[in-house]
Amino acid sequence: MGHPKYSEEDFLSAALAIVAERGVAEVTVAAVSERLGSPTGSFYHRFASRDALLGSLWLRTVLQFQAGMGAALESGDGLKAALHTPAWVRRHPDEARLLLLYDRKDFLHGEWPRDLRERVADMTQRMESASKRWARAIFGKDGRDEVRLAQFLVSELPVAVVRQHLVRGERPPPLVDRIIRATWDAVLADHRSGETRSPAQRRKVGRAPAKPVTVTRPG
Repeated sequence: MGHPKYSEEDFLSAALAIVAERGVAEVTVAAVSERLGSPTGSFYHRFASRDALLGSLWLRTVLQFQAGMGAALESGDGLKAALHTPAWVRRHPDEARLLLLYDRKDFLHGEWPRDLRERVADMTQRMESASKRWARAIFGKDGRDEVRLAQFLVSELPVAVVRQHLVRGERPPPLVDRIIRATWDAVLADHRSGETRSPAQRRKVGRAPAKPVTVTRPG
């Protein structure tokens, strides 16, 4: 018996194109097969179900995105990791729309093969453990505040800044990188200043009353 004409990568690429053009709900076995011009039976040579296809597509995209983050983490360069998001979005606009405009639950449901479940569980565990490593790389320690700030700087901030451009179908402009850099510098400066304040000074700052608002009435 000959090998199936269409590879797993062919089906994943077809599904990605449909997600980018029409959304996750439009990814069906029939739609993907039609996109490739393949018989439906060829699909089932590669994937057990539509759910397995979507789970594999999501996992592949996340791992591609994380490769650059991992390289930055190994070098201890937190800012490079934060700037990886807009750079990756510019290089991979379709994958970026899948990863940043849709919820994880849109892809991860139904019955999967055991191998896929194990790969997703391993990836999730590595993502969770990375937060403390980022905190140590950026702030030199992994306290609760440092971990939370690291999550914001490396993940939440870059995603929030690029998302609106993805929604509008735009390539993220250089301004995005400047916003990330400026916010990065401000957060680190604030963290350093907090480290140099005494506990009494920090309590005083936390209790500082709001300044009264003066309203000037027209004469």
